[in-house]
Amino acid sequence: MPNNDFTDLLNHLEIKFNNPNLLQQAFFHRSYLNEVKMNIQSNERLEFLGDSVLSLIVSYYLYTLKPTDSEGDLTNLRAHIVKTTSLAEAAEKLQLGKYLSLSKGEEISGGRNNPQLLANTYEALLGSLFLDQGLEAVKKLIGKTLLPLFEKELKLGPPKDAKSSLQEDVQQKLKLSPNYKILSTTGPDHAKQFTVAVYIEGKETGRGSGASKQIAEEQAAKQALLRNR
Repeated sequence: MPNNDFTDLLNHLEIKFNNPNLLQQAFFHRSYLNEVKMNIQSNERLEFLGDSVLSLIVSYYLYTLKPTDSEGDLTNLRAHIVKTTSLAEAAEKLQLGKYLSLSKGEEISGGRNNPQLLANTYEALLGSLFLDQGLEAVKKLIGKTLLPLFEKELKLGPPKDAKSSLQEDVQQKLKLSPNYKILSTTGPDHAKQFTVAVYIEGKETGRGSGASKQIAEEQAAKQALLRNR
């Protein structure tokens, strides 16, 4: 059962919502709507809004923090921060999962601990706060809950991932870029699995699977790098 008392969360974040209904909506997963006869909306629209606000705030933060970095460097660092695993980690630290309203099926399958679902909820929370109190309040929340996870990267830049390493290697040797293709998508919405292959000069050189397209691509790139050594 969800915890609908948000007192601990709001005290931790030092926030007071003007419209508590907005906060509640941030935790309505769409599966829950199928089991209740209430005229309510899921958190998906808030998630959409929160995703855009998050990207804007992190982009501006990096732009001002690193005035000499190129567009490519800023893009890579932003992608390293604004990704499913990072948002899920921030959500876990806030224990957002315990506040979610889920269907019985989602509950049984471990939806409260699902990284993708937690990341979406974090974005929905940002969207609800933006509507309730504006950009500055969201900026403070991100500065308190997400950016501290990346103190090292904000100073030194993100570690080079397999996709970036493969991109550089192939461009240097062949003057072209690897191509990624989704081979299959399986499983229910709350637990999808993606299988992706990476192609170099039309030949498959690596394959990977994961809970998101990005994770699967990273695994495929790792395999390709191992084969090319």
